[in-house]
Amino acid sequence: MNLIEYPDRELMMLALADKVASQLRRALEVEERVTLCVPGGTTPGPVFDILSGLDLDWARVWVMLNDERWVDETSPRSNTALLRNRLLRGAAALAHLVPLYAPAATPEERLEELSHGVRSALPLTVLMLGMGADMHTASLFPGADRLAEALAPDAPPVMALRAEAAGEPRITLTAPVLRAAMHCHLLITGAEKRAALERAASLPETEAPVRIVLSNATIHWAP
Repeated sequence: MNLIEYPDRELMMLALADKVASQLRRALEVEERVTLCVPGGTTPGPVFDILSGLDLDWARVWVMLNDERWVDETSPRSNTALLRNRLLRGAAALAHLVPLYAPAATPEERLEELSHGVRSALPLTVLMLGMGADMHTASLFPGADRLAEALAPDAPPVMALRAEAAGEPRITLTAPVLRAAMHCHLLITGAEKRAALERAASLPETEAPVRIVLSNATIHWAP
């Protein structure tokens, strides 16, 4: 587990944005296109703000979320809307968004269509993940209805999951996709999540799903 500690969150966001941009640039030197996969929520917002203004060949960058709540973009809980507002603007407006939501009552109704788009974007070049105090990452929540399937080595790239802690139904990338990322960064803040991270290292994946990436992730932590 490669852990980098920062004195404050601002420095962490700057350093992480610089590292992600550097890894994307190097990959673009040898690949026709690259894929950046990012978390929702407000924590990574400052990283998105920095990345959106950087000089990258954004037209060759595919961007997708780790997971999405099954809500449309008019909802304040839409991660896709957050992504458009914070990352896919400025220079980064040229990037190609790989959707994890399409209008329907349930994610199962559009799962095949969305899975096709995700498969086209694999493997992930740079993966950023967050973690909850319950040790979930993406929408792989402890106690989710199909968690064991989503953690399995033969899981499909995308699955619909439901969990009491999640609220809405979720659509999420699964363990094999997350594990196969070329570069993986886990972004966490605060003492509670630091303690949860340390607990996760000794728990089974069903209790601490974030453990699936700990062996190959660089973990970025600030108070």
